[in-house]
Formats: sequence, C-alpha cells, structure tokens
Amino acid sequence: MNPTPPAADYIIANASATSAGPDLQSVSGEDDEISLLDLLQVVADNLRLLVLGPLVAGLAALGISFAIAPTFTATTKFMPPQQQQGGAAAMLAGLGALGGLAGAAGIKSPADQYVAFLKSNSLQDALVDRLKLLERYESKFREDARLALSGSVVIASGKDGLISIEASDKDPAFAAQLANAHLEELGKLLNRLAVTEAQQRRLFFEKQLTNAKDNLTKADQALKASGVNSSVLKATPAAAVEGMAKLKAGIAAQEIKLASMRGYLTESAPDFKQAQTELGAMRAQMARAEKEEPAANPGDSDYIARFRDYKYHETLFELFAKQYEVARIDESREGAVIQVLDVAQAPERKSKPKKALIAMVSALAAGFALLLFVFIRQSLRSASQTPESAEKLSRLQAAFFKAIGRKP
Repeated sequence: MNPTPPAADYIIANASATSAGPDLQSVSGEDDEISLLDLLQVVADNLRLLVLGPLVAGLAALGISFAIAPTFTATTKFMPPQQQQGGAAAMLAGLGALGGLAGAAGIKSPADQYVAFLKSNSLQDALVDRLKLLERYESKFREDARLALSGSVVIASGKDGLISIEASDKDPAFAAQLANAHLEELGKLLNRLAVTEAQQRRLFFEKQLTNAKDNLTKADQALKASGVNSSVLKATPAAAVEGMAKLKAGIAAQEIKLASMRGYLTESAPDFKQAQTELGAMRAQMARAEKEEPAANPGDSDYIARFRDYKYHETLFELFAKQYEVARIDESREGAVIQVLDVAQAPERKSKPKKALIAMVSALAAGFALLLFVFIRQSLRSASQTPESAEKLSRLQAAFFKAIGRKP
C-alpha cells in the first residue's frame, strides 16, 4: 500500500480547516452578537432608571440654579500707551531681515506688560484699600482679598492690541465701579513708574530739578543773611562771579548728563564721546578762569562766596528746568496715555448662573453615572453565578472590609 504523499496531506488539512472555518466564525460571531444583545438587554431592563434619573437630576440642578444669586459682569476695554521706536530698535530695523531675526527673540507685546501691571500686588492692594474689599469679601488677610479679587476679575489682551477688563459681582453697579477703578489705579501706577525712555529721563530730571530748587532756596537765604556793605557794592563782583558760577553749574549739569547717558548709550557712541569732549573743554575753561580770578578783599570774601553759590544753584536750576521740559515733551510724543475705548457700565443682564447649561451638564453626568452603575451591577450579578467568580468576589469583599478595619 503506497503511503499518502505530503502534498495530499496538505490538501486534506486545508480542506478540513476550510470546512470547519465557517462554523468557528459563526460561533465567534454568535458570541459577539450575544454580548451586544446582553448589553442592550441590560439597558432595556433599566431603561426607566436611565431615563428618569438624568431627568430628575437635570430638574434638580435647574431648581438649585434658581436659588443661586445672579452674578453681573461689567467690561471695559482700553488701548495701552504706544511707544515710539527707540534708538536700538531703529538700528535693528535698518538691518532688514537680520534685524528682524535679532529682535524677534526678546521683544514682547507692550500689552503683556500692562496686563502684568494690572495683576500686580501693588495695584491690587490699592484697589483693596480704595473699595474696602476686606469687608466686602469678608477676608481676614489682605492676601485672601487679593485672591478673591483675582477670581472676580479677568484681564486679557487680544490680537487687536486692546486690553479688556471683566469684573464680576452680585451688584451690577459695583462690578462697573471695580472695572473702571482698575484703569484709574493703572494711571496712578504709571505716573510712579518710568516705563519708556522719555519717562525715565523725565523722572531723572524731575528729581534733579527738585534738589536744585531746594539748594537754590538755601543759597538765597544764605546770601540774604550775609548782608551787603558799601565796599562790596563798589567792588561789583557780580559779572565775574556770575560767569564763574554759570561755568561751574554747566560742568555739573554736563556730568549729570553723562551719568544719565550711560544708562542707554555705550562709551563708544558718538553722542557720548561728544559730551565727554564738551565736558573736558568746560573744565579747561574753568581752570583758566580760576587762575585769572583776582583775590578778593577779606571783608568781601564771605559775600562773594555766597553770591557765587547762589548764582551756581540758580544756573543749575535753569538748566535742569530746560531738560525737564524737553523730557516732558518727548514723553507726550510717545503717547504714554491710556485711551479708553469702552467705559464699564452697570450691566442689565446677568452673566451667571447659566441655568440651561447647568441642567444639561447635570443630566448628562447623571446619565453617564447611572449607565456605568447598571453595567457594573449586572457584571457583579453575572460573576456571582459562577463558583470561581463568586469565590473571587468573596475574597475581594473580605480584603475591602479588612482594609477599612471592619468585619464582613
């Protein structure tokens, strides 16, 4: 008897698998169909719970939302101060594409800076004191009042360059007052801070002008206290002393100017070198004038010294006054003024709570939770019918009660 060739065995095996394949596929498909039908059966058995449960939850949430006090939101929009292009930015712009690559990394929108000002602790503390937010928010500490204020106010900058302030409160009038108060306190904060280059120069010369005014007042009082005698009047040292005092004041002003220029210029800059040359020339002129100055009489020395000190402070005051006015003009040209587009007004409609949204979200959440509950309950019931699964459930129950310290 000839043995069956391998090819025949392969054909027979394939034929057997082919004949058995549809049966296995039908069984697998039947199991899947039975599993889906089981899920639908569970849903159908608990249909009343799955329908009425979310409906009751939505209606309950809707009823609770009516008990919540309405919240009103007032909005104000403004355009932040627009700064002129500084010297460094102009040099980068002159480089074309390379300048754009060099400046793009570090330059941010000015609106972001003003949003940070509005969210600063300094401005929020001013609002807490001004509007008495400690009592309104029933806060014991200032930090808690700031947190409550941050939760009630939303500050954002849009792509259009405008900054919006949305203040929410149960009182619509207070919501508008809170939004507008942010702008008023921002203006006060900007007056204290030097944001732009012109503002920095204005603040610098403002301080120097105040000091020069105080020194001039003291020099004037000292000159009046010295008295004037006939010998001093005959000597008439006014012309010579006045020239020396103005020259000395010019040197002091030039030194202060150089000190301020170091803040935004390098020592190799042409303007800085020119200022240094002018200072050297003035010092040389001062040295020649001191050598040519005639000796004063002992009786007149006190008056002449006080007169020279007076003229020195007077000239210094005039120089600082001119620089201060120039800085103020440059500051006004930079447009450092907050331009309000929309003033916050008391809203007529409430912004929260949104009753329909609360009811829909509550109904969906309750429906999902109930659906998960019925599936888990049905799985536990099915598992308890098998001895092996029932034993696992009992072990799980015993471990749970042991973990919480109770006996099953």
